[in-house]
Amino acid sequence: MSKKAFIFPGQGSQHVGMAKDLFDKSVEAKEMIKTAEEATGVALSHIMFNGPEDSLKQTDITQPAIFVHSVVLSSIIRLLEPDMVAGHSLGEYSALVAANVIQYYDAVKLVHTRGSAMLQAGIERPGTMAAVVGMESTLIDKICEEVSAEVDIVQCANYNSPGQIVISGSVEGVKAAMVKAKESGAKLVKELVVSGAFHSPLMESAKEKLQQKLNQTSFYDAKYPVYVNVTAEPLTNKDEFPDMLFKQLSSPVRWEETVKNMIRDGAEEFYEIGPGKVLQGLVKRIDPNVKVFGISTFEDVERYL
Repeated sequence: MSKKAFIFPGQGSQHVGMAKDLFDKSVEAKEMIKTAEEATGVALSHIMFNGPEDSLKQTDITQPAIFVHSVVLSSIIRLLEPDMVAGHSLGEYSALVAANVIQYYDAVKLVHTRGSAMLQAGIERPGTMAAVVGMESTLIDKICEEVSAEVDIVQCANYNSPGQIVISGSVEGVKAAMVKAKESGAKLVKELVVSGAFHSPLMESAKEKLQQKLNQTSFYDAKYPVYVNVTAEPLTNKDEFPDMLFKQLSSPVRWEETVKNMIRDGAEEFYEIGPGKVLQGLVKRIDPNVKVFGISTFEDVERYL
C-alpha cells in the first residue's frame, strides 16, 4: 500500500472566490468559516469570496484565509487519510490541525496573530524578498553570507525545489544579493511583491508576539508525523511543536528537503490540500516519479466523500 502525504500551501496561493463553493455546498464548511470569523473578528468570507484582491493580499487576511480554506478541505474529506503531513510556511499550521496537534479554533487565532504580527514587523523593519532560479543553493548561501557582511541582512528564506530559492532580508541586502546572483549566472532573479522580509531576522518582533500566543495554546501529540519546515524531519511529540513554530518565522523553509524526506519514508502520493497548485509544481520538480494530486474545490472533495 503506497503511503499518502498531505501537503498544505502557504502565502501566495490565495485568490478571490476561494472556498465559496465549499461554503455554499457544505454545512460543515460553512460552520467552520463562520467559526474562523468569530475567532478573528474579521469578515473573512466576504473578502475571500468577493475581494477586493488588494485586501485579500494583506498578510493579516491572506494567512487566515488560506489556512481556513485548507483546513476546511482536509476536514470534509472522508475517504482519504494521510500517512504523513507537511505545510509550506503558513501551511504548517494547516498540517498541524490535520494531524490533531492544535484544535481548529485555537489555530485560527494563532494564525491571525501570526499574520498581524508579520505585517507589523514588515512596517517596523521594511524588507523584501526575491526568487532566484537556476542556481545551486550552496552558491546562493555564499552570496547571502557575503552581502550580509558587506551590505545588510539577507538570507535564503525558501529552499523550494532544485534551482528555485527565495531570498529575504533588508531592501538593500536583497537588492545587492540579486545583482550578485545575476552576475554569478542565475537564470532569473525577480523581486517578489511582499509586505515584509519573511523567514529572516527582520521578523524578530513578530516572533515575540507569536510566542505569547503559543504560550496560551494547547498542543497534542500528532496523529500523523508532521514534517516541519525548520528541520525537514518528522515530529509527533507535542512538546516540540511550539519551538518549531517560533523558530520558523525567521528560519528558512526547507521544502525540497522535506519532500525528499517524506519520499524517503515511503510517500508515493502527494495531495496538495488548499487553494492553488504551487506545491504540486514544486513536488514534480523535486521528484517526477511520485504521483501528485490537488484538492482545492468541493468538486475535488466529492471524489473522497
